[in-house]
Amino acid sequence: MNRTDSRTAVVTGGGSGLGAAAAERLRADGVAVTTLDLRGADVAADVTDEAALAAVAAELGPVDVLVNSAGIVGPNRPLVETTADEWRGVFEVNVIGTVNTMRAFVPGMRERGWGRVVNVASMAGKDGNPNLSVYSASKAAVIGLTKSAGKELATSGVLVNAIAPAVIATPMNDNTAPDVLAHITGLIPMKRVGRPEEVAELIAWLCSDRVTFSTGAVYDISGGRATY
Repeated sequence: MNRTDSRTAVVTGGGSGLGAAAAERLRADGVAVTTLDLRGADVAADVTDEAALAAVAAELGPVDVLVNSAGIVGPNRPLVETTADEWRGVFEVNVIGTVNTMRAFVPGMRERGWGRVVNVASMAGKDGNPNLSVYSASKAAVIGLTKSAGKELATSGVLVNAIAPAVIATPMNDNTAPDVLAHITGLIPMKRVGRPEEVAELIAWLCSDRVTFSTGAVYDISGGRATY
């Protein structure tokens, strides 16, 4: 039985893009979803602000599902032209932000004996995209974090998995340099970018009772780009 009608979820980065699509799809399953984002969401919150997240967690009460979709791309430049501050800024959102939300919501899931966490990584975290070293490294960190947390929580009833999308038609890619976007789109055997609703379908499945024997895993949604 899929008991989504009584479940609650938090979706970060829920103001647009993959987060908004995931929230819509989870609501279609009967999940009570609260979106978090800097703007355009149910709750205005910064995932890098631990105190703000603690306040949100206290106000919301029990949360069964966490989707970490908040993220930024960072600089589109060769590695040697990036700065330490740019690295810190991207990692603060993409990695520490994911850690912060997990620290805020996972303990309650563990106490109740059921939970689902889906971290949005990227094919860039597996393959490494040229001129996107900061973003690629941050998403590789999200993958490592997911694998570690999945093992830690493996017997708790809380499953932690990641997805690795290729290029998806979202506002995040609006600021990606055209040559970079063309390169990474050209790596997709299906010869097209993905749609947010396609990714949302995978996220919804990973958030459900239908997944019972998978944790610490990375699910590619890449139009055939994945090589391992």
